[in-house]
Parts: sequence; structure tokens; C-alpha cells
Amino acid sequence: MSAAVWADTRVRAGAARGFDAPVVLRPRHDVSVAERLARSAAAPEGAAIATEDVAGWLAERARAHPFEVTRIPFDALEGWGFEEGTGNLVHRSGRFFTVEGLDVSPGGAAPGWQQPVIVQPEVGILGLLCREIDGVAHFLLQAKMEPGNVHLLQLSPTVQATHSNYTRVHRGGRVRYVEYFTDPGRGRVVTDALQSEHGSWFLRKANRNMVVEVHEDVEPHEDFRWLTLGQIHRLLRRDHLVNMDTRTVLSCLPFADPHTGALHRDAEVLSWITGRRAAHRLRSRRIPLAAVAGWHRSADRIEHSGGGHFQVAAVAVRAGNREVGRWSQPLFAPVGTGVTAFVLRRFDGVAHVLVRERPEGGHGAALEFGPTVQCTPRAHRPPPAFLDLVLGAAPERIRYDTEHSEEGGRFLAARTRCLIVEATGEEAPARPPAGFRWVTPGQLTTLVQHGHCLNVQARTLLACLNSLEEESS
Repeated sequence: MSAAVWADTRVRAGAARGFDAPVVLRPRHDVSVAERLARSAAAPEGAAIATEDVAGWLAERARAHPFEVTRIPFDALEGWGFEEGTGNLVHRSGRFFTVEGLDVSPGGAAPGWQQPVIVQPEVGILGLLCREIDGVAHFLLQAKMEPGNVHLLQLSPTVQATHSNYTRVHRGGRVRYVEYFTDPGRGRVVTDALQSEHGSWFLRKANRNMVVEVHEDVEPHEDFRWLTLGQIHRLLRRDHLVNMDTRTVLSCLPFADPHTGALHRDAEVLSWITGRRAAHRLRSRRIPLAAVAGWHRSADRIEHSGGGHFQVAAVAVRAGNREVGRWSQPLFAPVGTGVTAFVLRRFDGVAHVLVRERPEGGHGAALEFGPTVQCTPRAHRPPPAFLDLVLGAAPERIRYDTEHSEEGGRFLAARTRCLIVEATGEEAPARPPAGFRWVTPGQLTTLVQHGHCLNVQARTLLACLNSLEEESS
């Protein structure tokens, strides 16, 4: 008996007696994923719908379903009310989310503040389904209505659902395609990371950002279409078309990094954010909404006494293609259009963007990396560093400039102007101010795989940056 046959006989005999079965080791990384993503990003058209026809398809889906969002007074909310004693805005079921108060203490000499905050202690799923069509990776996007969306209908991920949604707490219809993200084995996971939501408005809210690849033929519902990355990247340059949840999932895609050099080694970048988290003293605690200082409640809004920041409002919703056809709910309504921007510089030919440590009262981690600029200029006094640079940039320096909506399920008409602006060494030195650090897009792609390293604004800008061929190559 040969040695190989003898060894195989021993393995089979051991398995029969309950020992470990033979195993086959697999590569830790699938190098083909990055190659296939690059092919998809280079495909300006797909097999299912022409890029130029997407806006018309969205308009057709809007005509096919009744959509209506109306601001109402708080006492017209169905199932919602202000809790006796705390004044918290809660749903009678005890599920979904609550609007409570948040007390934030930065520590040291920095002043603290209080504000309303959304408390939703559950993890949702933001999932993109992927499959190859004619040899090119396509992603299944949905024409989804959210009450706070500008234009109501935008391109959302295949699945965009809270835990309450997909477990049908609301007793509505099932969430289409959710089984590909909840049932192991239905497809191959391309990426899966727990990411934060808006730390200024949510308290420790997170979602699983997932991309799952399937090889079976998945027939799209009429509200869904398969698109290549190249098509999605072109649509990212149009105002209020690709929603926030799609943008954050796109940022998690494991694109290949063509560059091996950077101003700072990856370990140094990780050490910087770890050290800043360890030293950070920001403390947040929940307080009753009725006890929040500097805010007052009227019949139809809760707003800051200075008139800035945001309001808490109430809306009634009618939507023909949602799991529940009509409902009412609170929404946060920002005052003014936000600005988020990456300042970009090239060092020895390699693009770098300037990130800033961003402590936010609602983040689970002490802080995350944010964009160079993240503010609402109307409410931010004094203006933050580099705001004048990005708003005053000459047209030839602007690499990206599009207005996007923030999460429409909780925020009403929350508009953000997203910018990527190339700067000179005089405007943005290699040794930036304290709290800032130069990193490459490839380093951001590595960081985002871990979760809770880039805030949602930085992830949107990373998705936009990856859509620009000259910056991502």
C-alpha cells in the first residue's frame, strides 16, 4: 500500500470514528474580487438598463405608486406620543426608535451641550446583491421611497431595512431579497462590516454594510434594476439620485490599491486613531427630552432657541410600494445645507486626502475619521478650518461637486454638498494642523473594512472618490 493511499485510509477511518474530517484550506483573500470590481467600474453601460434611462425609470416608478409626505402637528401622530415624566417621544409598541435627550461633555475646557437624539438600539442591514451578467459584475439597486428623501425616490441598496422591518414588527410585507443577507450559504460574502450612522443625530446606531455575490439567476422585481459599478459611479454625479445607504455600502467594496507608498504607513495611521481614542474624553449620557436645555417644543416642532442646528418634526406618509402603505413618524429636519469635503493633494504622484478626527456625541467609538470639512456653514461659528478653501476653490480645482441627501428614513430633506477639492502645498501643508492626517484612498479602503473607523460622511466621500477614474487609478 502506497503512503498516500495509507494516509487516505487513515483519514477515512478516523472520520468514521468521529475524528476530524479532511479539510481543504482556501486562500484567505480572493484576488479576483478586486479585478472583477475594476471591470465593473470600467463598464459605463450594463445589460439591464441604459444609464441615461435610470432617471426615467425612477420617474416611472414614482408614477406607478402613490407617494405623499405631509408635515403634521405632534398630536396628529398615530401611535406616537410624548412619554409622561420624561417627555421622550416614543411609539406605543415600545419598538422602532425613540427621541430622547443627550448630554455631551467633551472634557477639559471645551463646553458641553445638550440636544435631542434618536435612540434605536438595533442593527439594520444595508445589503447589495451582486452577480455577473455577461461576464461583468452587476449590483441590484432598488427604487425606494423614503419620507425624508429629496424627490422621495432614490436608488437604495437591494436591502435597506432595520431589524424591526425585516422581522416584520410592523406586520407589513416581507423585505424582498433579505434572505440572501440573513441566511448563510445563499451567496458568497464580498464585504460585511458594522458601520456607524450619523453620530450627531443617532445614539450609537449601526448597520451591517454587506455585499453578497450570487451565481443563480435572480429575477428583479419591477422596483429593482441590475447596474454595473460604472453606471452607479456616473449616477453618483447627479444630485439626490443615489441614496446615503447605497453610498456607504459602496465605500466598503475592496478595490485594489495601485499604490504601495504613502506619507504614513498603515500601522502609523491605525496607531494615530487608536491613540486618539484612548486619550479622548468625550462622554455622552441619555437624559429626558423634557430636560434638554436650550430647546423648546411647540405644536409641530422641537427646535433650538437660537434657531439653528435642526428641528424635530412630524410627518404623515403614504407610500404604495413599502412594506406598510401608510404611517406617521418623527423626523429630524436640519436647518441649512451641510458641506462635507475632502481636500486632496498629490505627494510624489500619489493622491492623498486630508481626514480629521471627529468625536461625535452619538458614536459608539470615542471618535472616527471624518472628512476635512464637515459642517453646516449657517450654524457653524466660527467656520472650521479649510471651509474657505473648499467653498472658494476655482472650478479647475474641483474634482467632485454634487448635492446628496442624507438618510431619508429619519431625516427630512437633509441636503449635503459633497466636494473633493485639490489643493496646493501652500493651502494644505504636508504637516497639517493638529487633528488632521493625510491618507491615501487605498488606506481608507483598508480602514473601512474594519468598521467604526470612518464616519458616514467620510464613507460617502470615499464612494465618490472611487467613482473618479483619475483619482482611483
